[in-house]
Amino acid sequence: MNITINRNEKNPLYIQISSQIKEMIFSGKLVNGSKLPSERQLADNLKVHRNTVIRAYNELKDEDLISSYQGQYYYVSFGTMYYGMVKKPVNWEALIKDDYISFDSDFDELFNKSYEEDIISFGGGVAARELYPHDEVATVFDDVLAERKDRAYFYTPYQGDYELRKQIVSFLSTKGIVTHPGNIQMFTENNQAFDFVMTLMLMPGDKVIVPEALSPDIYRAIQFAGGQLVTVPLDENGMICDNLGPLIEKENPKFIYVDSSFNNPTGTIMSLERRKTLLELSYKYRVPIIEEDEGSELYYDIDSMPSIKSMDTGNNVIYMYSFSLTMMPGAGISFTIADTGVIKRLSELVSMKIVSLDWVPQMLLLEYMKQGLFYERLDGFRELYHHKRDLMCRYLDEYGGDIGLEYTKPKGGVFLWIKLPSGIDGRELLNDVQKSGVTFIPGYIFYPQSHRGNDYIRLNYSYPTEAQIKEGTIKFCQITRQTLLKIQKK
Repeated sequence: MNITINRNEKNPLYIQISSQIKEMIFSGKLVNGSKLPSERQLADNLKVHRNTVIRAYNELKDEDLISSYQGQYYYVSFGTMYYGMVKKPVNWEALIKDDYISFDSDFDELFNKSYEEDIISFGGGVAARELYPHDEVATVFDDVLAERKDRAYFYTPYQGDYELRKQIVSFLSTKGIVTHPGNIQMFTENNQAFDFVMTLMLMPGDKVIVPEALSPDIYRAIQFAGGQLVTVPLDENGMICDNLGPLIEKENPKFIYVDSSFNNPTGTIMSLERRKTLLELSYKYRVPIIEEDEGSELYYDIDSMPSIKSMDTGNNVIYMYSFSLTMMPGAGISFTIADTGVIKRLSELVSMKIVSLDWVPQMLLLEYMKQGLFYERLDGFRELYHHKRDLMCRYLDEYGGDIGLEYTKPKGGVFLWIKLPSGIDGRELLNDVQKSGVTFIPGYIFYPQSHRGNDYIRLNYSYPTEAQIKEGTIKFCQITRQTLLKIQKK
């Protein structure tokens, strides 16, 4: 199927695509039943965004020229008869809100490859499998069932299990945070918590100051709630706060979001000085801070850093903490600390949207905390991730040190942020690397408001095994070298 697009034409690209396919159908070049290229395949062929192809296909579906089969593929259906009638199947995509049609799913698809057994995935950001043996988990779960035999098995209050929240209060005291169970709301994950906070308090047009680069889970939640992003650059000490005061005065933000401990994706940690500065600005301008904490336990070459929340005597910080990197993979449990009134409304929102929080992860975490096993695991995770980080860096230096790969070894966390050799685009490199059974996250995904990040990639070292880190890193370096040689020969 030969389609030509002209970027200098006034007609939008999706109209150019749909018009040419329509002409092929009417001219008989595409007959009834002909299978069309997938959204991604056609987007790659034409060098356009996948959403452009989706809009083009939707145009053709609205004219009853093509149909799709269970979201798997598109085919020409012009004039198809069914029991003497022309079939007019529902165009489901046309019923979906524009915000969700334009949803870029690249990050989610690459992240989900973490769970495919035949893929070496450096794209995830989940806990290692090694530190929670099956037999131990089964024994702990037996203890849970034995202890709660007279209570409802799978029900927890909207706010989360009270005994677990009490244990979390004790855990937080070791981190310098003073709170009580009534100020804690349990969630499945921090991205869920953040989405609920945005749903509860962000109005269309409200602005949120965020670091750039940042996780898609954060900027999509802001955008879906109708908010606007105000990005602030990062350096080796985290989000730059030097000119944040004038920016706050100009933009009047509703919130300031920061992942203070080992930013996703860059791995940088916010300095203590900047944490204090950010809190002072919050007090001065009465702007609340949303502090996300997923990696503060995972420090290797530095001492642990106090959270912004631990210094917050004015109750200006909403603190979101996830166990996704320190509990067994897939357990899915996090909590949020906030003002009592905010927690009450969040709990009510949970009761409307979820009905009941996951019981099993909460009870497993509660039992692991009560028995002291969770605290033992924290030391184990630090040791394991430290080793895996060094292993990945060693192979990168050994097999890719001569081709211009640049990175700063993170002092903690689970991500390496790598600058590619000049001329290599991370998105294009991904296509070649995936053919070898290895995947990663290209850097452009973490820049929602600019065209930056094409020369960066994010590698995760927490989830893959040591053998996978070696094999995957070597393959990545080999393919990067081959790509660089092709560029140099042109």
